Amino acid sequence: MEQDFLRREFPGGRVRRLRCSDRRAFQAYRSEAELGRYQGWEPMSEQGAFDFLYGMSLVRGFRRGDWIQLGIAEAGTDWLIGDIGMYWSEGGSYGEVGYTLRTASQGRGLATAAVRAVIELFFGQTEARWVQAVTDERNVASVRLLERLGFVHLVTRAARFRGQPCVDLEYRLERGGWV
Repeated sequence: MEQDFLRREFPGGRVRRLRCSDRRAFQAYRSEAELGRYQGWEPMSEQGAFDFLYGMSLVRGFRRGDWIQLGIAEAGTDWLIGDIGMYWSEGGSYGEVGYTLRTASQGRGLATAAVRAVIELFFGQTEARWVQAVTDERNVASVRLLERLGFVHLVTRAARFRGQPCVDLEYRLERGGWV
């Protein structure tokens, strides 16, 4: 069997490739209104979710200029509980990370462990010098996650998201500069 270079285990869970059989769980958490409040995605139809998951199941690694989405799964059941998007810039110098974890799985350190695993994977497979993340200042859990991992706050800026005013916080984590 071919080794999966996009799979990483951590206490309580794993990061793995998304697959079509994740559709029900994927649609369930991506339909949670509060969870989607700060996200750039909208809930998907069954076919849209299937097509997206199929495309991500074929991903073989990080590619310049592309986002890839990896699943966060429970350790015991392998049930999908969230996902992490990782972008590698066209020039190759940086990445950007975004993440979603279903509400019922929050508060146990799973998102922090999963994001750490994906960033380790990203730095191990690319020559990128840093990873950035942007979050709404009202998303306190996301701010805490980034700061726990050693991300440094760089910029605060007024923005508009879905037609509403907000304040974006931009963070950066340098290669080798984390907790």
